Amino acid sequence: MTWVMTRVTTLVTGALLASAALVSAGPLQDDLAARRARLLEQLGPDTVAIVWSAPTRVYSLDVDYEFRQDSHLLYLTGIAQEDTTLVLIPGAKTMREVLFVRQPDPRREHRNGHILTREEVTARSGVATVYFVDEFEPFVTALFNRQVYRARRNERSPEFDAFFEAVAGGRARLALPFGPRPAPSAPLTAPYEFAVRARDRFLGVSFVDTFPLIAALRQVKSPYEQTVMTRSGSISSSAHKAGMRAAGPGRFEYEVEAAIEQVYLASGAMTPGYPSIVGSGPNATILHYGASSRQMQAGELLLVDAAASYDGYTIDITRSYPVSGTFSEPQKAIYRLVLEAQEAGMRAARVGNRTVDVERAAEAVVKAGLLELGLITDASGDQFRTWYTHGICHWIGMDVHDVGDYQRPLAPGMTFVVEPGLYIRPQALDELADTPENRAFKAAVLPAVQKYALIGIRVEDSFLLTETGLISLSASVPRTIAEVEAFMKGRSGQ
Repeated sequence: MTWVMTRVTTLVTGALLASAALVSAGPLQDDLAARRARLLEQLGPDTVAIVWSAPTRVYSLDVDYEFRQDSHLLYLTGIAQEDTTLVLIPGAKTMREVLFVRQPDPRREHRNGHILTREEVTARSGVATVYFVDEFEPFVTALFNRQVYRARRNERSPEFDAFFEAVAGGRARLALPFGPRPAPSAPLTAPYEFAVRARDRFLGVSFVDTFPLIAALRQVKSPYEQTVMTRSGSISSSAHKAGMRAAGPGRFEYEVEAAIEQVYLASGAMTPGYPSIVGSGPNATILHYGASSRQMQAGELLLVDAAASYDGYTIDITRSYPVSGTFSEPQKAIYRLVLEAQEAGMRAARVGNRTVDVERAAEAVVKAGLLELGLITDASGDQFRTWYTHGICHWIGMDVHDVGDYQRPLAPGMTFVVEPGLYIRPQALDELADTPENRAFKAAVLPAVQKYALIGIRVEDSFLLTETGLISLSASVPRTIAEVEAFMKGRSGQ
């Protein structure tokens, strides 16, 4: 080995050892390292992978929306800060993971707060090699030119030899989180734009989509993630009960929303997992109602769909309950049917089944129940979709509608919701096509529609699947008619 080779190798490994000494050990860092290791293993030595942070978004003039990190990057690094980029080099000798972050800037920190130092980034993420973001392009460009970043022309290190051989042999691959393919007329997302530039500059390089690879990893939650989601569920459940206590005739929807979100903040969940839905009376039949401005009236139902984001993870809970504390008989009839459908879906949510099995089990109950209530005339077709308007099973995790393959059999460690809902909107009949069949259908169901008009009920719980069955992450929130009425009756003493 020549002196210059020894010198460069020593510089590279010495920097790694110095940074590694700063890595904080802990369950989060261990889990992050394991996530990256699984992805690295799938990519192979001919590949360089890049994952970027989310862009900032302008709210108004010079004010940005609250920043939300890209979920893939957060999953792999635990870094929630803007202007962060992860580069993975599976074929490297030692420098397989590199993070690029913002450079400290006193003026910016005076305006917007602390910027993580490289040492803090290493301690949080477990990634030993950290550069500043303006070094990203020179680093990547050097790789595709078969050069070691910062090395002099006559210096050599074997650090990236495996990837350099792939570049020389025309086998090099650039792995980017492309995600869904955009239409020809649609604007390109950042990974696609980068790929276009890279294709014109890094000749002979092929591309790999890491989005499904990372999504598949995220679909099964590690024990550490399960612990975080359990805590997120506990906070969200407490928040729902606070909202139930705040509800009442004459109160406004936003008062319930405020009571819910106060619990988030008081419990260390600094943001909602998604915009809260708090809809009373007719608003309970609007799937994504967001105004929270209506005054609740006696005898009405209140539908609340809300959950906190804790340490980057959210669950999903919906409850529908009577503002006055007691369900009317028509409200009970619809509620019982929704609850029976949910329980049928829960029974079908077992290892080896798929989400479609959950959907079908619930649909069978809904069809039979709507036929019995007079809200449909034929249980064999799609009439039930007039009132049963959405799917009931989706993944949860870092995103409330989390990534994952719906064709994949259910497996231990997966987290998802079961959320049937019925929304008796009289105007739904007017939206049907004017055909003889639909005219007959409308005439037959009109008395039942008038009886159950403007009742909107959704019951949604979040679950962790284990070898032995489901664990509800929202079990402490009253769910049955008896539980809901008992809680509403006793809320003044809670």
